[in-house]
Amino acid sequence: MLTNSQRLDQLVQDGKLQLSLQDAVELALENSMDIAVQRYYPWMADAGILLANSGSTGGFGTPGATIAASSAAINPFALTITTFDPLIQSSAGVAFIATPVNNPFTSGNGSTDLTSVLSHSTQFNNSYSQTFETGTNFSVAWDNTRSSSTEGANLLNPAVTSNLQFSFTQPLLNGFGIAMGTRNIRIAKNNRKIADWAFAAQAITTITNTITAYWELVYARENVKVNKQAVTVAEKLYEDNKKQLEIGSLAPLDVTRSESEVATDTQNFILAQTVQLQDEQTLKNYISKDPLAANMINVEIIPTDLPAQPATVEAASFEDALKEAFAKRPELQEEALNLLNAEIDVKANRNALLPTLALGGFYESQGLAGNSIVTNPTPPPATILTQQGFTTAQSQIFHNQFPEYAGQLTLTLPLRNRAAQAEYAHAILSQRQLQTIERQLRNAALLDVRNAYIALTQDRAQVAAAVKARELQQQTFDAEQKKYQLGASTVYTVIQTQRDLIAAQGTEIRALANIEEAKANYERALGRTLEVNHVTVADGKSGEVERDTLIPGTLHGKVVGVDDIFKTLPDGGQR
Repeated sequence: MLTNSQRLDQLVQDGKLQLSLQDAVELALENSMDIAVQRYYPWMADAGILLANSGSTGGFGTPGATIAASSAAINPFALTITTFDPLIQSSAGVAFIATPVNNPFTSGNGSTDLTSVLSHSTQFNNSYSQTFETGTNFSVAWDNTRSSSTEGANLLNPAVTSNLQFSFTQPLLNGFGIAMGTRNIRIAKNNRKIADWAFAAQAITTITNTITAYWELVYARENVKVNKQAVTVAEKLYEDNKKQLEIGSLAPLDVTRSESEVATDTQNFILAQTVQLQDEQTLKNYISKDPLAANMINVEIIPTDLPAQPATVEAASFEDALKEAFAKRPELQEEALNLLNAEIDVKANRNALLPTLALGGFYESQGLAGNSIVTNPTPPPATILTQQGFTTAQSQIFHNQFPEYAGQLTLTLPLRNRAAQAEYAHAILSQRQLQTIERQLRNAALLDVRNAYIALTQDRAQVAAAVKARELQQQTFDAEQKKYQLGASTVYTVIQTQRDLIAAQGTEIRALANIEEAKANYERALGRTLEVNHVTVADGKSGEVERDTLIPGTLHGKVVGVDDIFKTLPDGGQR
């Protein structure tokens, strides 16, 4: 879906978009292209789990995941293909062969009339094989052949040959145990969690940027109002001064000063309008997939929330804030899962250093039946044709008349084994590097939390100071205007106090916007952005935010994969 969500269309009325902060956050989750791109990675990670469950030694890459699959060469000398998916093979074949004969007597024809041996065979073979998570490979083969020939030496002609064979191999050193067989499955499941955390990180970034863009637009609009008011006051002062100049009660220089102030304030007003249009476009890009849509390109965004001194959100102490950040920041959770994967890979590569010792077992039961000519020795002599076939051969198999048992122990001892040693060394170094990166991320988180806390504290103090300064400057300007009307002040002084008032008003609005942005940044630093804004990871995954529902792609409050969702559909997932 590359079109704007329906919620955005519903909020646009008469070319204006009445937008609250919560609406902006939800629209960003629904329409952000950054989230739209990131949304695919958890689903790709589901495909990675499916691949790992098949027994594949490869894996799909996941953003944020350092290890896609274990690099260990487990049981590299095994002759069987490692797959946890059962493999069934069936084959049927027919053959007709004419073999030229050079000596019919030695070939068993017993006649000099024949110059070739004609043979016909039909085969029907079946097999089943599977490798299990313990490393055990099990296979069953059921082969049947019916053959006939003009060669007279065969006792049974045509003859049916059948055999049923069971075999298994079990690694005892390299590749032994469920931990080795499931190593890539566990890595793939951890990577799925990493994909979720990476998605959460993107959602936090998008929400924080959207909140910042929202308050920047609020500030820009309020700043336009302040500058417009300044222009109005300056124009009124200029008109009054012109009238006083006409009656001779004011010097021409004072009129020039007031006219100059009108020009300056008009310039500032135009600049404030330009900033407003830029901030409006920035916010449009965050809350819409297509800012050039017909109902969006010229729409005016009207924020309905105004900045205010927010309630205290700081943790009780810096230690508590740091503890919360370590528990919630997505990049730290991703790195913890990467360390788990690294530990799995190190153990697998340590196991790969072992020799390959495999225990094998074999059982086969055979059957042979067919048509034969038997001479009855009792007088009077007679020739009897006995007819036996497929059923007789199968009876012999299942009655174990012709069994064969075998077992073997195979040891493969690679000399030096430098490839496995290199993989093991690389796995250990990668693990230690990830541990270093994890400490680096923790230190960065500590600094981020500290700076965000300091900024929020400073902005609170700045808001209080800015509000007080604006109130005092308003009083000063009002008093100066009264003095001017009474002839006790000058135009220059009035203009100066007006500039000071405009600056104080702008500073107050800027301080209020700053503290709202500082609050959002502090919540981002602690990793609490989603819960504070009443958003779950699933809201972004589906692209449609439902206030009472957890996450798109969830069942009963639990994040699940695409296959599990499809299973619950009435048509069994045929969509």
